[in-house]
Amino acid sequence: MLDKKILVVDDDLALLSMMQRVLTGAGSTVITAANGQEALRCLYDQRLDLVILDVMMPNIDGWETCRNIRQVSNVPIIMLTAQGSDADIRHGLDDGADDYVVKPFSVDVLLARVRAVLRRAALPPVDDEPAAYHDGYLTIDLEKRRITVNGEPIKLTATEYKLLAYLVRDADRVLSFEQILANVWGWEYRDSVDYVHVYVSHLRQKIEPDSKHPQYILTEHGVGYQFQRRSG
Repeated sequence: MLDKKILVVDDDLALLSMMQRVLTGAGSTVITAANGQEALRCLYDQRLDLVILDVMMPNIDGWETCRNIRQVSNVPIIMLTAQGSDADIRHGLDDGADDYVVKPFSVDVLLARVRAVLRRAALPPVDDEPAAYHDGYLTIDLEKRRITVNGEPIKLTATEYKLLAYLVRDADRVLSFEQILANVWGWEYRDSVDYVHVYVSHLRQKIEPDSKHPQYILTEHGVGYQFQRRSG
């Protein structure tokens, strides 16, 4: 977390002050905003490494702020929510969040989640023989971090890219949910299968000719997923 620039957005000024103190103590530079409008202004003015974003805020809530950020930036986002239901978690992930923390939370939990998200956002190690795939419709060049669909480049978030890279490097082999979580999210997320489902759905929408009838990322029901090569 050293030298990372983190934007914390919350209309609870006491909680905002606490998070600023904790994250600054861990070595980060912290910028604060009390609402979604301020957060978006900070996003345009600063080069950020992470956004921690409260859900319940006046005017522009956290969900809408998250969607607005995703239109212009792939910066990692952690949502803060007082509701930890599966529906709320999926809502945040579908809107583009990378993780969530349920209020009230401990300092240790917050720092662990921040470290995990920053770790995932870092560039993955380059193998001696970087994986590549091309079939005329889909091109994946992991060495150059370039993915094209029908010749047009597509943008992936850091987590989407890491998930796709992991699947492609083990193409034509079923990877269990546990393997995917451990290698893409980290051991802390070993029970968070919903994360895998949501991000596979995001990837299918971006790379599949028909996301409802996938040809590349296939489901092995109750087990996991595999990336299947196509002849082309």
